[in-house]
Amino acid sequence: MESTPAPGENIAVLRKARGLGQARLARLAGISVSYLSKIEVGTRPVTPPVAAALAKAIHVPTQRIYGQPFLGVSEQADLLHDLRGAVRRYTLPKEDVPAPARLAADVARAMELRAETNYLALLGMLPKLLGQVTATALSSAAGEAGAWTQVVDVYGCAYAAAHRLARPDLADMIVSRQTWAARQTWNPEAEVAAAWNEAGTYQSAGQYDDGLAIVDRAVVAYENASGGSSPARAVSLGSLHLRGIVLASRYKDKQATAAHLQRAKRHAEGIPDDVLWHNLTFGPENTALYELAAHIELGKPNQAVDMAGPLLDRPPATLTPNRLGRMFIDIARARLDTKDYAGTEEALERAFLVAPQMTEVHPMAREVIRVLFVLHQRARPKLMVMARRTGLHN
Repeated sequence: MESTPAPGENIAVLRKARGLGQARLARLAGISVSYLSKIEVGTRPVTPPVAAALAKAIHVPTQRIYGQPFLGVSEQADLLHDLRGAVRRYTLPKEDVPAPARLAADVARAMELRAETNYLALLGMLPKLLGQVTATALSSAAGEAGAWTQVVDVYGCAYAAAHRLARPDLADMIVSRQTWAARQTWNPEAEVAAAWNEAGTYQSAGQYDDGLAIVDRAVVAYENASGGSSPARAVSLGSLHLRGIVLASRYKDKQATAAHLQRAKRHAEGIPDDVLWHNLTFGPENTALYELAAHIELGKPNQAVDMAGPLLDRPPATLTPNRLGRMFIDIARARLDTKDYAGTEEALERAFLVAPQMTEVHPMAREVIRVLFVLHQRARPKLMVMARRTGLHN
């Protein structure tokens, strides 16, 4: 079946290389021996918190557990190499300064591609665009804040591509560049966008408590820098609390999860439809998606399934493909936990339909597909197609 090793196989190999038995590793990771055994044979998915706990116990990055990156020598790898070079040259852009209208249109297009999860097209334009926005900002009179805000937005697009294609070292470098650019803007919303991604690097590494500290610090800094009530303020603070929901729920901190969810809902009250602002999506619909995901992380899949019904019947029209794709992946995961295998497959199909490039490489989409195979679902033709698209079956 496999063209790439399963996470369970990776865990078993790494465990044995460390001289650890299942009982010892399970104790170090804070899970049961039975759970670890099922992971290693492939009948339970490796969730992000469990991957983080096992990675910490074995002393490897979480990406090593999942076997990421999944892409070999390919067009994506070449494009990522070009992006890495552009990020490295962050104060030495080679590009000329384009016309303002042309540059603004290209920045807007990059943000559209990110939201659409069209990573190949996005990677194709990012190296040149990063050079152009940086050259523009460096040449602008007195470091014009709007020019630097464009730099922040393009780095946000670059982070999304590096994160989703499992290049954590590149994502870390991008965030440091984005933070540097945000400090040139005098724009609190730009600094929030950078903090959102900085917390995301800790989330990817499974360092949920540190990520929460980044969120809390960013909330205080933004509240001190801004006042009054405005859509920008609601989106900025609400988005930070959405990140807090993920981090707190994966950290199994129910109180912190509830607190971040409550604050996010309060900020969403003044926004009738979800909006996209500096690559941050916020509003009542996206907040509901984060609540659904939190139920799954906190071990309440039945509540997630209950929430999923209306969302499946009428997917939020104001949300971008990257958010809808993630919603369907989360619903698939909840349905798998409740042993609704046909419903799981249906949710995965919808994820592939709305956000194909993201679904092909998303760790939880791949884990859900893999477990369906192990649980005697091999004869299902549609599942076979999805497995081939993710490289899990030849």
